[in-house]
Amino acid sequence: MECTREVTEDIYWVGGNDRRLGLFENIHPVPDGVSYNSYLISDEKTCLMDTCDWAVGQRFIENVEAALNGRKLDVLVVDHMEPDHAATLNEILLRWPDVEIYCTMMASRMYGQYGYKGLENLHTVCEGDTLSLGRHELVFYLAPMVHWPEVMVSFDKTTGILFSADAFGTFGALNGALFADEMEIDDEWFAEARRYYGNICGKYGMQVQNLLAKASKMEGLSMICPLHGPVWRKDLDKFIEKYDKWSKYEPEEKGVLICYASMYGHTENCAEVLASELIQAGVTNVKLCDVSGTHVSYLISDVFKYSNIALFSVTYNMGVFPKMKDFIHDMQALNLQNRTITILENGTWAPQSKDLMTSMLEEMQGMSVMEEKITVMSNASDDQREAICKMAEDIKATLE
Repeated sequence: MECTREVTEDIYWVGGNDRRLGLFENIHPVPDGVSYNSYLISDEKTCLMDTCDWAVGQRFIENVEAALNGRKLDVLVVDHMEPDHAATLNEILLRWPDVEIYCTMMASRMYGQYGYKGLENLHTVCEGDTLSLGRHELVFYLAPMVHWPEVMVSFDKTTGILFSADAFGTFGALNGALFADEMEIDDEWFAEARRYYGNICGKYGMQVQNLLAKASKMEGLSMICPLHGPVWRKDLDKFIEKYDKWSKYEPEEKGVLICYASMYGHTENCAEVLASELIQAGVTNVKLCDVSGTHVSYLISDVFKYSNIALFSVTYNMGVFPKMKDFIHDMQALNLQNRTITILENGTWAPQSKDLMTSMLEEMQGMSVMEEKITVMSNASDDQREAICKMAEDIKATLE
């Protein structure tokens, strides 16, 4: 049974929701599922904007057929070739073998790699090329590395709708609501949007900035239709502002994220003392995370949010505790910048993590590692507790 939504008078959402998926890209937890968005434009020519993942294939085909209402499919635009948006492409071609397909040159090279049919009907487009469907006129803009090299976005000059590919996407299934203004867009929702951005697009801030610059020149931009998550038709500036901050690697908020790696509770205790001292000093925006019990995708979301990061780690096999090392490695891989870092190490006989963490962080751009670092031998002494209290005062000073 079809389940479509009207986006505008002659544009329809024909995607699907996957609530059974445990790990997006087999790495990021999605406890609230994920949506795979596809849109059908019904004009003199019918046009499908991207396809969907195999997981929602049956529903997707039913939705496309329902939205076509007996008409044939004339055009398929492939903004993004990743399989969660193109896996059902051959299913479309089985039903409408004469459909004309439009994509970037880079996407056309990937097309055959995935074994998709219809190469004889494939057209490549360049920056600024247009496609008339009748009343609707699409303009194509290249968006390489947001977050694959073949990506483009499509702007409908007639309605002011930007089909934004993976940009402005978020985790979470659409639970009956299609538009952001039909949902409760609160801090929790933006946390998931940030987790999506940081882990999927976070490495490519410069490329996202390039896309935002292009979007700022799209006359009459009125709606954003991403390939994951809700459609934005109101308060676009609110989401665009978040993307601008994230892609400039500017902290979203002044606050302190304390991440600790503890084996027997002693390092955790130090982290709790720091959090307590910060709160008592009036720094209320503080979050405490155990790197062993928190999936790294959530940690990445938080580092894109907070201005200050405290890293407390035990030494393990003469190195940084593995979960902490992996976390810092992910920060490096996703190009995190412009944060103030505080470090504490612990070790019973040969603490090593302080210098090793510092070395990793100094390889990153704009990371200010505070000079005073603390070494704890097993359990913190009174003097070391005083040093943690002083650390809290120093962190507070950086927030003022």
